[in-house]
Amino acid sequence: MRLLVVEDDPLLLDGLTVGLGLAGFAVDAVATCEDAFAALSAQAYEGVVLDLMLPDGSGLDVLSDLRRRGDATPVVLLTARDQVPDRIAGLDAGADDYVGKPFDLDELSARVRAAVRRGKGRSSATLAWGGVTLDPANQSVTRDGDPVILTRREFALLAALMERPESILSKPALEETIYGWQEEVESNAVEVHIHKLRSKLGSDFIKTVRGVGYRLREAGA
Repeated sequence: MRLLVVEDDPLLLDGLTVGLGLAGFAVDAVATCEDAFAALSAQAYEGVVLDLMLPDGSGLDVLSDLRRRGDATPVVLLTARDQVPDRIAGLDAGADDYVGKPFDLDELSARVRAAVRRGKGRSSATLAWGGVTLDPANQSVTRDGDPVILTRREFALLAALMERPESILSKPALEETIYGWQEEVESNAVEVHIHKLRSKLGSDFIKTVRGVGYRLREAGA
């Protein structure tokens, strides 16, 4: 799940990038409204964590621009401006949730997951397909009830496939989903992760559609 985090405090931005990364998100981090506008124009995100007080304007300007363009990307506001009028203004501007500073990183991660889940019309946090169950909250995977140990990248790639189990996802789409722009991506990274996932989940669980990309095996197959 690829997120854009907009926060002008460099220490907090680094902490969010690392912490949300460990929670299974691929994070792109910016510190200004201008950079947020540019990122949102160039890249599709599954969610945005947005500070309100930025050096070149208000995060509400970024949020309002998104909604004015008809972009429904879930947005969680993260700000020290945590009074009731501030919350009302943010939610009325189109925010999906509002988290005040100081905050708990686990709670923020859960609220981001919930906002993204609601945006996709899903009521359950867990994903299940072909005997495999993935729980984003606990970063856990089971196969036929038995636990499967995955690396962070393997988990992120599997989650991307299980979010859209009947769709074919291209290699570039998977790279964009599991890697932030600050992270170096080796040319065969996706193939390596797919190989390792097959060794843990079954050789036929992930199908290669030659020249197109990857998908999960058909339901009931």
